[in-house]
Amino acid sequence: MRLRSRGAPLRLEAVSLPSPGPHQVRIAVEACGVCRTDLHLLDAELPDIPYPVTPGHEIVGTVIETGAAATRWRPGARVGVPWLGQTCGLCRDCREGRENLCPNARFTGYTLDGGYAEEVLADERYCLALPRGVPAAELAPLLCAGLIGYRAYRAAGEGTRLGLYGFGAAAHLLAQVARAAGREVFAFTRPGDTASQAFARALGAVWAGGSDQAPPEPLDAAILFAPVGALVPAALAAVRPGAPVVCAGIHMSDIPAFPYRLLWGERQVRSVANLTREDGEQFLPLAAKLGLRATVERFPLEAANEALARLRSGSLQGAAVLVAGGGPPS
Repeated sequence: MRLRSRGAPLRLEAVSLPSPGPHQVRIAVEACGVCRTDLHLLDAELPDIPYPVTPGHEIVGTVIETGAAATRWRPGARVGVPWLGQTCGLCRDCREGRENLCPNARFTGYTLDGGYAEEVLADERYCLALPRGVPAAELAPLLCAGLIGYRAYRAAGEGTRLGLYGFGAAAHLLAQVARAAGREVFAFTRPGDTASQAFARALGAVWAGGSDQAPPEPLDAAILFAPVGALVPAALAAVRPGAPVVCAGIHMSDIPAFPYRLLWGERQVRSVANLTREDGEQFLPLAAKLGLRATVERFPLEAANEALARLRSGSLQGAAVLVAGGGPPS
């Protein structure tokens, strides 16, 4: 499925892939998650989009061909292809362990063609090992919603009371991680979204309400998955002194002016940008250990526009996933 211009729907097109480059592998796509970043791509809220482009950066697939210098994976290996697709390895950020901030980084489904396709090329050095025996659709959301959520989770510190603003793909996975660690989850949804609030409670949230509501007690940290700048002052008002507010999205509407008293008391606002390979190497074994499972709604590849529309409307519980081979949504 290809995106050719801002605001246009995706179109199903036949595209011939070249042979894999030296460090590339060709992957038969089993499933690809649908992420809010894909909506930012469609809406041209990301800079310098190289049209035409194939979206999708939560890819589960099987290696079917390797490049001349590719030695990490053999044909038949099951791998995941995440958002971070390539870095320079030479800049200060790369050298100091911050490859997520590499100014020359390339990103799957944005500056590299992604997984809304039957096959994809990827740099083998940035692919992640995935287990067999787990449905591809349940693994796909772990590769961005899970990884970015986990990076934001670590940035939020170790306090007991954790607020999650926007209870979608990332938050529903992170809630399971937090509960396994004995933390209390407070879920904030769109005002009036009682279905998502019930979903959050079913996953162990001790409280769930609208983002226009105050929690019953001060939070030790808050993570914003909803790309709404106006939630930053709301979250600052909800956390205790000294607590962080972590903005986890790649794009957010502008943060409105707010009184200094909300920030005072050594409260913090910080962002999480992209992810590293190390994040994947830490999170995926943890997900397996916890038996982490994504709640998903499956769509055939040709229904990508429908899946994106459902994500935009907020009518999904959990994550949308495109499954190769078609079939009705389930």
